[in-house]
Amino acid sequence: MQDYSPGSAGAHREIRVARPNEPDLGPLRLLPGTWANIRPEHRVTNNDGTPNLFKGEGTLTGQGQSPFDGRGWNLIALPFAEAGARRNYRVLMNQYNEVLEFKFIDDGVPNRGITQETPAQNADQRVAALDYQQMIAQIKAEDASVSGTAGDPELPIHHEPGFFLHMKDQTINGFDIARLATIPHGDAAAALGRAAAFDGPPSIPPLSGLPEGVAPNIAAAVHQATEDSYLFPYRHFIDQPFKGVIGDAGFPGFGPDDTNLLLRLGMPPNVVRTTELVLETDVMEGGINNIPFIVRQANPTLMRSTFWIMELDEMDEDGDPRLVLAYSQFIFLDFFGRFDGRPGLIRWPHVSINMMERIEKPARPAEEATVIASANLSEKTYA
Repeated sequence: MQDYSPGSAGAHREIRVARPNEPDLGPLRLLPGTWANIRPEHRVTNNDGTPNLFKGEGTLTGQGQSPFDGRGWNLIALPFAEAGARRNYRVLMNQYNEVLEFKFIDDGVPNRGITQETPAQNADQRVAALDYQQMIAQIKAEDASVSGTAGDPELPIHHEPGFFLHMKDQTINGFDIARLATIPHGDAAAALGRAAAFDGPPSIPPLSGLPEGVAPNIAAAVHQATEDSYLFPYRHFIDQPFKGVIGDAGFPGFGPDDTNLLLRLGMPPNVVRTTELVLETDVMEGGINNIPFIVRQANPTLMRSTFWIMELDEMDEDGDPRLVLAYSQFIFLDFFGRFDGRPGLIRWPHVSINMMERIEKPARPAEEATVIASANLSEKTYA
C-alpha cells in the first residue's frame, strides 16, 4: 500500500512565463529559454524577410558558423514496398537542426487525493508543468532501400508540443519528473523518470540501432548481409555511415551500430556540472497511445530518452554559466512478424540524438510581465 503525506495543495495555481533558474521547477529549472543549433546572428533570411530558424550560414555545405549547426541525427526504419525485393522496409537517416523552446510554467497544479487510513485525510500532490515546443527540419536525408521520398533540405520532419513535469511531493517509487509528448503522426506518450545532478560531464553509453527479432545474433547477421539480404540496409549504413553534408574525411558519420557515438565525440571539454533527466514509457503507468493506422502499420510501443543539461565553465553576459543541452531518444516501432522463432513483432529502433546551446534566456521579471493567469490577478503586484 502506498503511503501518502497528509496535506492540501490549496488553490494557488498560477500560469506564468518561466523565470531564469525557476526554483519551483526543481531539477527542470535550467530548461526555460530557447535551445537551438543555429545562433540568431547566423540565421539566413527567408524570401519574406523572416529569419530561417533551421538554416544558418554554411548549413547546407557543412560549413556552419554556429558551433552546434548540424548536430542532430536520426535513424528510423519504416515499412516500404520495394518492387522485386524480399525486403518490406527501408532505413532512413536524417541530419537535422532543431529549435526547442520552454516558456510557460503552470505552477501549483493540484492533484487531489486522500490518505489510505481511516479516517482519511486530504493528501494532495503539487505539480509544476513546463510547456515545450520542439520543431525540427532536416539538412540532408538518405535511405536504403532508396524510396525517392527521403525529402529535400529544410523539409520539416518533426513537431512536438508537450510538457515536462516536476512532481514536487507525493512521489511514487522515486519518480519525480515526467514528460508528456504529442506527435502529429497520431501519438501521445507519457514518460516517467528520475533526475540526478553531478559534477563533470555525463557518461554516454553506446546504443545499438539494430532491430530485435530478425535473427538470434543481430550484429553478426547484419555484418554477414549481402545486397540482396533482408538486413542489407543496416549493413549499408555500417559500411558507409551517414555523414549528411559533412565532407571532412575524418568524420566518422552516424551509423546504426552505435547511435550515441557522435554525442560522445562532440562532448564539450569544459563541462563542470550536469543535470541528467532519464524518462521512460515502460515504467509503472507510463505508456504510448497511437491512432489506429499507426498501431497497425508501425506501432511505437516504447520510448526512452535521456536529456543532459550541461553547465560550462564559461559565463554569459549576465554572469551565468553557458548551457549546452544534449539528448538521446530511443523508440521501438513494432511491425512485421519476428523471424527468430519468438512470438510477437520485430522491434525496429528509431533513434534521435542532438546537442544544442541555449540561445535565448527567459526574460527576467523586470523585463516582462510574467503572470498570465492567477486568482485575483488584477489585484496583485509582482516585483
